[in-house]
Amino acid sequence: MSSLTLTTWGHAGVRLERDDRVLAIDPGTFTDPRILDGADAVLVTHEHVDHVDVPRMAAALAADGGPDLWAPAAVVEQLTDAGAPADRLHAVDGGASFDAAGFAVQALGHVHATIHPDMTPPANVAFLVDGAVLHPGDSFTPAPEDVRVDVLALPVAAPWLKLAEAVDYVRRVAPRVAVPIHDAILNDAGLALVDRVAGGLGGAEYRRLAPGEALEVRTA
Repeated sequence: MSSLTLTTWGHAGVRLERDDRVLAIDPGTFTDPRILDGADAVLVTHEHVDHVDVPRMAAALAADGGPDLWAPAAVVEQLTDAGAPADRLHAVDGGASFDAAGFAVQALGHVHATIHPDMTPPANVAFLVDGAVLHPGDSFTPAPEDVRVDVLALPVAAPWLKLAEAVDYVRRVAPRVAVPIHDAILNDAGLALVDRVAGGLGGAEYRRLAPGEALEVRTA
């Protein structure tokens, strides 16, 4: 069985590697640009800048041998306007399934979590990769009922999020490992507090990864 490894690169950025193929998820402005080094494919959950750095992403897509990208239509439109080549852009919504550089991807859900009732939430698509890794973007989208998630990329800090909701999300998904993401707005004290609460109450192994630290994913 091929080995799938997961690394985090700051905030919402997650990188998956298998058999010399690289899939990057949510390479936003708060994420180390190295997440895109050698990327064959990119997934973007939604249009907020902490999940997609449009100028940097458009340049990467336009480069020789650049990756293909899958994202909601609003993201595709922004990248097209920024000069990204149309043949490398793929608009997706929840319910779609596709192959991204050899990774099997299911798109789940449709809408960003509520920030405030006066703000219209954008489209947000969660991604389930190889039936094992769930990246929800800015949502608490569950996995399909017949899927046992191995690693959940768990948002732990945001204007739209209460920590109790993150704990309940871990319990609902019930992964083997929860890896905290979406935490750039926290200082060291905040990170320690979040890790203590979410790690202690979630019911799954809770593993904070240093940038570039690899975690082996168990796939079916």
